[in-house]
Amino acid sequence: MSEIRNNWTLEEVSDLFKKDLNYLLFNAHTLHKKYHNENEVQMCTLLSIKTGGCPEDCGYCSQSIHSDQPMEPTKLMSLEEVKQKALDAKENGSMRFCMGAAWRKPSNKNLERVIEMIKVVKSTGLEACVTLGMLTKQQASMLSDAGLDYYNHNIDTSENYYKEIITTRTFQDRIDTLDNVREAGVKVCSGGIIGMGESSEDRLSFLIALSNLEKHPESVPINTLVPIKGTKLFNSAGVDEIDFVKIICLARIMMPKSYVRLSAGRESMPKSMQALCFFAGANSIFYGEELLTTPNNPVEKDKKLLNDLGISLQSSN
Repeated sequence: MSEIRNNWTLEEVSDLFKKDLNYLLFNAHTLHKKYHNENEVQMCTLLSIKTGGCPEDCGYCSQSIHSDQPMEPTKLMSLEEVKQKALDAKENGSMRFCMGAAWRKPSNKNLERVIEMIKVVKSTGLEACVTLGMLTKQQASMLSDAGLDYYNHNIDTSENYYKEIITTRTFQDRIDTLDNVREAGVKVCSGGIIGMGESSEDRLSFLIALSNLEKHPESVPINTLVPIKGTKLFNSAGVDEIDFVKIICLARIMMPKSYVRLSAGRESMPKSMQALCFFAGANSIFYGEELLTTPNNPVEKDKKLLNDLGISLQSSN
């Protein structure tokens, strides 16, 4: 099969998904070995620099003011706090430091404060990533000029299913921000969430939307829904383990050069399931016990898992 493509169709991806797991694992792992070190994982740390009070109505998020049990909003963190968190992350083996703020879109004043944080993170030698909501072209350029490495802006799900999850913005709003980020010269981090009640076709369409962008995202976080009490999706059925591993296989096959990150929901995955995902091409995880507002594996537990699997941490050297 052709390797780097931006013209996937639903019919061919559906046919691929129907293949047996061993076929998908073999093909995904073959591509993974070609473009990446098969026994190396990139560590990233995610810090919420401003939590709660978000006006968006994302059905999976407790930071939304539309949640039945909305979080108490916090102020933007201080530069000193951010620097210490970044230094701690570096000491634990992280290469990239991601900062998230619960905004629909940042004001220019808030963006200037985040830019100072980016400079602080860069001074530690870590890569800097932020997720701040929708951006204008000018704001994307400001972040680029500040030396930002990655901007995270997940498309969440398929264009078809999007309105079932979020009504305060559109799928195209997400794509427009990705275009603005790419045009500004910042690397793109964009993925989504599996297990929100979407159909199998929605999951495949979500991957097609990412892989058919003019350039594949350099980083693709794949989350499983972590049900949070008070959110619209609290009672969602979740996702079958084999289906999830197949999604990781497809992400690697469809976007061979991208980093595929196992993100939220990993703390509830058995070790065997994570091992299959790493074999299939997942080669990035978040380090630390919390991902914005959802739980994550303790650092020591992850270190033991990777050691048991013979997987080393990617080095910036």
